[in-house]
Amino acid sequence: MPKKTFEDAMTQLEKIVQELEAGELPLEKALKKFEEGVRLSKFCFDKLEETEKKIMVLTRDQSGNITEVPFADENKQAEDE
Repeated sequence: MPKKTFEDAMTQLEKIVQELEAGELPLEKALKKFEEGVRLSKFCFDKLEETEKKIMVLTRDQSGNITEVPFADENKQAEDE
């Protein structure tokens, strides 16, 4: 079985949202779709969080040296300056 990608999960999630918004599903099917949507949402959130941890941004320090800092630290660094 191929590994699920973020893009595939988002496509499935969008389809579920459209089905739920249409309001034509019986309650039990709507609940199952909602539960599936929650699982897909968590999968996407986890993937984004994992990716954010991997992102490194090249920045220059005050001495002009190029350093690598984690993506999340870039905003903190900008606030500190």
